[in-house]
Amino acid sequence: MDQFLSIFFFLLASYSVIANDSIQTLGTWMSSNRKTPWYYLASFAALGLILTVSYSWFANNGDISYGRLEKIPYIEVHWYHGIAPVVLILMTRMGIPVSTSFLILATFASSVVLESMLLKSIIGYGVSAVTAYLFWIAISKVLDEKKSIRDNSQTGFIGSLYKTLKRKGIVKKLNYKEFQKSYWSSLQWVSTGFLWWSWLTHDVANISVFLPRQISGLQLILILVFFTSVIFFIFREGGGKIQGIVLTKTNTKYVRSATIIDFVYAAILFFFKEVNSIPMSTTWVFIGLLTGREMAITTLSKHRKIKNLFPIIRNDFGKLVLGMTVSVLVALAVNYIASKY
Repeated sequence: MDQFLSIFFFLLASYSVIANDSIQTLGTWMSSNRKTPWYYLASFAALGLILTVSYSWFANNGDISYGRLEKIPYIEVHWYHGIAPVVLILMTRMGIPVSTSFLILATFASSVVLESMLLKSIIGYGVSAVTAYLFWIAISKVLDEKKSIRDNSQTGFIGSLYKTLKRKGIVKKLNYKEFQKSYWSSLQWVSTGFLWWSWLTHDVANISVFLPRQISGLQLILILVFFTSVIFFIFREGGGKIQGIVLTKTNTKYVRSATIIDFVYAAILFFFKEVNSIPMSTTWVFIGLLTGREMAITTLSKHRKIKNLFPIIRNDFGKLVLGMTVSVLVALAVNYIASKY
């Protein structure tokens, strides 16, 4: 019975975690590639997932969590452990960007590990907000995100690159507008791949916590098949309600903005991955990044007022706090129920 519950809750967590958190990494890419068939995008994401999870399995002796669960030993799964993924599914359907790391892992982690997770996540929010603010202030001096990639003025790095390649006969058939579009589209796919890998190295732990820390080759194959099915379902649904948060942010549907967001987010996640193996909330990092970026854009804009930014920040941060509150309540409820058994 315990083994059945472990598998069932793993499947439930797989859908709930990927549906809630994957939009943080793939949302801007999806929104700026709306004209690309969804199954092409889903295939790319599924391939990245398969390679990333498989590498962890090979490199970590059957562990697909990239060592994120070193301080959270495997325990027998009981029915009350399923409360967290069920709550996560409900909150995802309501469009609330809850931290899956807290909601799922809090029911398994000790208070010491939970405190470390909370501290790392809060620091992650602050670091990502400050980094994004400073980065977008700096990049505004060399790149206008609002400027169309169809602009024909051959200036800056891309203009110089085009002239060089044109002179060498490498881009004979492309005019400058076509070259810009191809350049940024290619760069975005690269940045998305980097970000998708960075996110998976963090958040697969939120799913695999229901499983033994070492799994067999057959189990790996079955897991990858299910993961792929979830990815295709999410893409067919257009990302769900969490995608709405991405679309409310300035220019995220444009390829240049989406590419820059992905690169910065991936770099921050990679940094925290290297700091230590303690899990953290990638949701807090993501919202912090978008907050810092919006603040920078507002600071630079002559037509936007700071006071108009606060409702957006308040709304996003309020959802984070709500998600955190629910996570703590669920963890307390599960621990209370567990103490009675």
